[in-house]
Amino acid sequence: MLFRQLEYFVVLAREGHFARAANACYVSQPALSEAIRKLEHELKVPLVRRGHQYEGLTPEGERLVLWARRVLAEHDALKHEAAALQTGLTGTLRLGVIPAAASTVALITDPFCTEHPLARVRLETDLRSADILERIRRFELDAGIIHPKEQDLADLAVTPLYEERHVLLASGELISGQSDSISWPEALQLPMCLLDEGMRGRQLIDEAISARELVVAPRLESDSLVTLIAHVGTGRWATIVPESWLHTLHPPAGSRVLRLSDPAPTASIALVASAVEPGSALTRAVRRTAERAAADKAFGHLGTT
Repeated sequence: MLFRQLEYFVVLAREGHFARAANACYVSQPALSEAIRKLEHELKVPLVRRGHQYEGLTPEGERLVLWARRVLAEHDALKHEAAALQTGLTGTLRLGVIPAAASTVALITDPFCTEHPLARVRLETDLRSADILERIRRFELDAGIIHPKEQDLADLAVTPLYEERHVLLASGELISGQSDSISWPEALQLPMCLLDEGMRGRQLIDEAISARELVVAPRLESDSLVTLIAHVGTGRWATIVPESWLHTLHPPAGSRVLRLSDPAPTASIALVASAVEPGSALTRAVRRTAERAAADKAFGHLGTT
């Protein structure tokens, strides 16, 4: 059995199409198909349902692709471990990040890159917590920054990072006369733009509103916090965003940041990675960086406006 055969099998499962998988592996389609046939012959089970075209994995293939991903991940981990013993940590850390933490991830990745100058980092910052956890378990990500609440973390190592607080951001003209805080009924009278329903940041807002028997009907919804903040900059909109974003993207000119009273929605943010020991050198390294950042209170300024 060759690692190349396992790689082709995993890529085919991911792409769901022989031609796309062959292109991703930089081989011809017949070469990829033959490699997978040889793998089936060696394992003595059918892995792929074939008709005139790819029709998905067999039940056996669905189970064995999990092992193929694990074998390839362990193979990469072995190579990175050996390289680290000789020249220092190398390879690419694949880190999934929820949108709410996209403005704070640099507090981990910057010291990580400083400490490990031969390592690289690839960030994906538009993923939901559940997607990140699934991809860690499929060995497609090394670690992730997520909202850990209500997630299944049984097989993962969790490093708490900080508590995220949400605040109101609005044009100064819309909230003239307000002090440094605003009540929920007052806030919901403003022309509101919010995150899409289903995103965790929006769920926190909806839960807070529902608990007070209030309703919100935003005229504009987006999956981008940057877009919401940009709309506030026009002077005609208000939004509710994680406070940490306003430490990186300064509030637009003429806008104000107000605390939501009674109280503001909060959410825990944590780094998660596989708990399998010894784990890859990259995963161990980013966990150590996250633990130091949390212990050194690198995120401590995020709870104050």
